[in-house]
Amino acid sequence: MSESKRLFFAIAIPPKIQKQLVQWRADHFPADAGVPVAAANMHLTLAFLGEVSAEKQRALAAMAGRIRQPGFTLHLDDAGQWLRSRVVWLGTRQPPRGLLQLANMLRAQAARSGCYQSPQPFHPHLTLLRNAGQAVPIPAPGFHWEVPVTEFALYESRFTGGRTRYTSLQRWTLSE
Repeated sequence: MSESKRLFFAIAIPPKIQKQLVQWRADHFPADAGVPVAAANMHLTLAFLGEVSAEKQRALAAMAGRIRQPGFTLHLDDAGQWLRSRVVWLGTRQPPRGLLQLANMLRAQAARSGCYQSPQPFHPHLTLLRNAGQAVPIPAPGFHWEVPVTEFALYESRFTGGRTRYTSLQRWTLSE
């Protein structure tokens, strides 16, 4: 019996921008607002897959390799809090069409493959804080980061030693 892995497709945030986001978060959110997501774990999830067998992983990777789509620029210029899930997030006011197309293709293929898909609509974001308290003050508009997106990846999520670690298993380049 093959072992399954907890997988998701995502866009990585470049290390330089990760560092800027960590500093911005430290400057704009109280220290007790929630648990900060480690810089290395900052990403934008395209499709959460859940527990996936090795066979299904191969099929999903083959499907991802067939995607032909141009790259795009992601503008991180929005922030908010989801009270129920206790998450403070950073996102985009106007998601680029390429981002929506990529996420929709990956989510649809995952659903057809029998992978878990959230009933929630796709809301592109990266998580800044987890276990956030009630009504964390969100910075006023005016912040902005440009993230050039030229690839996406399949990640494994592992919880070991009291920490969650994300490991990129495979990457695919978006066309020029």
